[in-house]
Amino acid sequence: MRNILIIGAGRSASSLIKYLLDKSVSENLHLTIGDLSLELAQRKTNNHPNATAIQLDIANVAQRQAEIQKADIVISMLPAFMHIDVAKDCVQFKKHMVTASYISEAMQALDAEVKANNLVFMNEIGLDPGIDHMSAMKVLDEIKEKGGHTILFESFCGGLVAPESDNNLWNYKFTWNPRNVVLAGQGGAAKFIQEGKYKYIPYHKLFRRTEFLEVEGYGRFEGYANRDSLKYRSVYGLDDALTVYRGTIRRVGYSKAWDMFVQLGMTDDTYVIDDSETMSYREFVNLFLPYHPSDSVEIKLRHQLKIDQDDVMWDKLVELDIFNPNKIIGLKNATPAQILEKILTDSWTLEPHDKDMIVMYHKFGYEINGERKQIDSTMVCIGDDQTYTAMAKTVGLPVAMATLQILNGNIKTPGVQLPIKKEVYQPILKELEEYGVVFHEKAVPYKGYK
Repeated sequence: MRNILIIGAGRSASSLIKYLLDKSVSENLHLTIGDLSLELAQRKTNNHPNATAIQLDIANVAQRQAEIQKADIVISMLPAFMHIDVAKDCVQFKKHMVTASYISEAMQALDAEVKANNLVFMNEIGLDPGIDHMSAMKVLDEIKEKGGHTILFESFCGGLVAPESDNNLWNYKFTWNPRNVVLAGQGGAAKFIQEGKYKYIPYHKLFRRTEFLEVEGYGRFEGYANRDSLKYRSVYGLDDALTVYRGTIRRVGYSKAWDMFVQLGMTDDTYVIDDSETMSYREFVNLFLPYHPSDSVEIKLRHQLKIDQDDVMWDKLVELDIFNPNKIIGLKNATPAQILEKILTDSWTLEPHDKDMIVMYHKFGYEINGERKQIDSTMVCIGDDQTYTAMAKTVGLPVAMATLQILNGNIKTPGVQLPIKKEVYQPILKELEEYGVVFHEKAVPYKGYK
């Protein structure tokens, strides 16, 4: 039997574990699923004979190293900052490793040792990062192979609620980590390049600078800029491209409404609110408004944000029940961002019958034989249920597929890497289609500037 150690059995591990268990007989696999919660690990095994659940505390060095030594390959589904100890053990015991996380500086620093030991450390092989890299590189390589020169690359991705479960005015529910949603865009200006000019959008302007996207069969979406669109410029071979922009997808109207929280200061995570534990939602809102002896919180907020009473923006705020004097925050020493997350979780948590949806959209502009052309590539994936969500599928399946490809010797290039080589992206993108993750590529008129 070939042993795969999976560390971390959280939400994104569901589809990953199911895929490998489904292949375990034909591929001669045994899975050891380790998590701090033994019960969670046991649930994910689904009583399969080729899976063993263990309680695993990665801070327990002896236990961690013992389990890694027994494995042929290690999948770390831990939070990103926890990968490095596992990675160092994998180098020491000469084990391949797979993660869905961004390559950290500490991980990159292991590259020489990983190569010296002829190991594959595959990172950024989830959704975003992951499927975005693979689907982009496929088209970029095809353009290059036919003699074209890419001059524009725009890439958008978003985790949303599926149309059949979309029943609030924000057209949004939490499908992933709510904290990341609340803090999105903070920590510096968004940076990209447009028609050869560097552009920056400061955080307080980010949600008012959006781009519209049309996805056939699913309608209109909007995208706001990611913090650093140029991070992969060299990696993708786009150093002389005129436009490189990466963004996050939402339904139209979300960004303008979210900007209300940004302008009020409710997304700030840098200070704590006094007496937050006993404060009501209404009192929290009032913190950010000027004092007035007679005006209500509602009137003050409308004046502050210049919202008319018949504006849908107002309805969106009311729907969140943020003016309720009887709802208590109940969080001690909480930041505004933490309190906002709590308020939104009341309204934006997926119901048991709800389904989520992933939307990805790439635009490629290129020159060939003196002509400018464009390819648009779109992918929509809808979840099955609350366990096998679209997010769990699109994060977990590429991880699982890469693991098997490495085990079977199909991915051979050693080193700390992301999935931008053909030996990685070709078989994985092809297999993902069998699981409903399909990219539709379409030639459209070039929409860049002349």
